Parts: sequence; structure tokens; C-alpha cells
Amino acid sequence: MTSPHDPLRMPPEWAPHDRTWMAFPPANATFGDPGSDTLDAVRAAWGRVARVIADHEPVTVVADPLDLPVAHELLGDAVTLRPMPLDDAWMRDIGPTFVHRADGELAAVDWAFNGWGAQSWANWTRDQHIAAAVTAVSGAARVTSLLVNEGGGFHVDGRGTVLLTETVQRDVGRNPGQSHEQIEAEIHAALGTTHAVWFPRGLTRDYEEYGTRGHVDMFAAFTPSGSILLHRQDDPAHPDYEVTRELRAFLETAHDAAGDPFRIIDVPAPATILDDGEHVDWTYINHYVANGVVALCAYDDPNDDTAAAILAEAYPDRRIELLDARDILRFGGGIHCITQQQPSAVSHSAPLSLVDGETDR
Repeated sequence: MTSPHDPLRMPPEWAPHDRTWMAFPPANATFGDPGSDTLDAVRAAWGRVARVIADHEPVTVVADPLDLPVAHELLGDAVTLRPMPLDDAWMRDIGPTFVHRADGELAAVDWAFNGWGAQSWANWTRDQHIAAAVTAVSGAARVTSLLVNEGGGFHVDGRGTVLLTETVQRDVGRNPGQSHEQIEAEIHAALGTTHAVWFPRGLTRDYEEYGTRGHVDMFAAFTPSGSILLHRQDDPAHPDYEVTRELRAFLETAHDAAGDPFRIIDVPAPATILDDGEHVDWTYINHYVANGVVALCAYDDPNDDTAAAILAEAYPDRRIELLDARDILRFGGGIHCITQQQPSAVSHSAPLSLVDGETDR
């Protein structure tokens, strides 16, 4: 995939951005028909996120050519619109993963995308080309990969560690027959990481019909200090009560690329556990870190403020913006799932830790 003479490195999400990429929800079987209440609600939710981020950094929204007029009506001049044919609107998964080359210039990894493991309900005839199209607009050098992977399926700390999930990267619908070693080699080459932490599974709802089968960005995320924010369900009536304890027990035995144990910051799940009679998959881990702001999922829940306080401590240099994400989560993802950062290019002469805005432990 990559040349050994062209090492790549993905900066952490909190490194400076040139812009954020998003996609405007098209009419489809998931979001609803044109003019439907569900599609209008989804577009309004995506729009709230785009406008908040646009107050802090440029935002480019990809929209199906047929949707450009309504996208402009909703978003106005707050964002830049780019016409591209779309099937869906989860830019974290269908877009490229931006990385730095050795000289600090920008490159973009174009993973193979097949609808989250060729799921029966998914369409990806258009979305499989979005990463290449976004890369071309960005001006980054395109790096292709044969590994089926999505941006929500991994998280990096900028120090060499990447978080993965057994049921995502080793899913038979994604990369059948590939070993840990084969998958890690491809991921390390693309992201510049050296150590992988393989969670055994994801959250319960993620294994239902419309789930991703365990995306890590729903339950675990690094912070600039090197600590990991970890989703914790405290209600024994919710199936994730046991799951989140299993995930914590696993993480307590793991270590980072330097061999150090992780400091775990528990983030309590929303107090609400049922919505329309079903267990919710609401999480505060699926937030997005942009220049000067953290866009944090909110649910009109008593624990919203608790999560905001935890994120404020993790990101003292950023404003915490609580955004109602219920009309995003109802379709299987959160704010992190609908955004994709384009980091700024850096000078190869500058210390990378300073360029990326990292701090020592």
C-alpha cells in the first residue's frame, strides 16, 4: 500500500485543523423520503453541528447535486458546499483519513469501503468513491489501501498507539481470513502507529441490524494527556452495564506504545436507558474535537452536564458545546461519525509533539 520511503503519520484529532468535512444527508431508506419529517430532522441535526464547528474552523459539506439548493437554504454561507453523489452521510466512515507525510505535507488514506461489512441494508456504490473525491478537492496526496476499514473503527493518540475492535477490522464481511499481524501491518503503515490495542467487542446496539459491529469511537477516545475516555453504563437494566465493565477490565490489562498502563477516565452514560421502548446507545464518547471547540453529543439528559465537565477538564483550552444529538444517534452514529478532520500541514523542522499540540503526561 505505502512506500517504505514515504512514512505516514496520523496526527491526533486535537492537532490543528485546516477544515472539517461533512456530508449532507440525502433521501434514502434510512433517513426517509424528500419532505419527510425524519429527513428534515436529520438535516437539521447535521446542520447544527456544521454551524457550531464553522464558528471555529472552515467546514466543507459534500452534498448530492440534487440536494445543493436545500443544503444552501439550510446552511447558508456558513459552510462551503461541494457537489458529490452520495448514498449516505457518515463522513467519518466514507471519507479519507488525513495523515502527514515525513515532510509534514498532507496525504489521505483511501480505505476500501463496503457498507460496514457488506451489510444487506447498506448502499455504497457512490460512497465508496467519496474518499477519493474529497482527497482530490483537498489537494492531499492519495494513498490507497485494500484494507476494509472505516474512520469510526480506530482512534490514535499521536504517540504510536491505535485502538481497534476485534469485531470490526477482523469481521468476516470486511477482511476475511486476515490475521492480527496482517491487519496491524497495514494500519501501522497507513497511520504511523506501532502498537495496537484490540478491544474484544463494542456496545450492544452496534450488533443489531443497522450497527457497525463495534466501532471504537462509540465507547473509547484518547485525550491530549494520553488518558482514555471510556463509556460507562451504570444501570444494571441496560445490556451495556456488563459490556462496559468487560471493556474496562480489558483496558486495565492493556498498555500504550511506550509500555505504560492507561489512565482511564470513566464517562457515565446518559441516565436515560429507553427510547421508544428500546435500549438507547447514547454515548458522550462520540464527540468531535475541532479548533477551539469540542462538539459534544447531548440528549436533554441529567448526565449531559456531567459529561461536559469531564470533557472540559480533558480539553481546558477548548469550549465545550453541547448539541442535541438524538436525531443523529437514532440512525446509528454520533457527532464524531458525521465529521472528518483535515489537519494542517506542518513544517518538518518543527518538533512533532509541539506541532500536534500534545502534552507530556
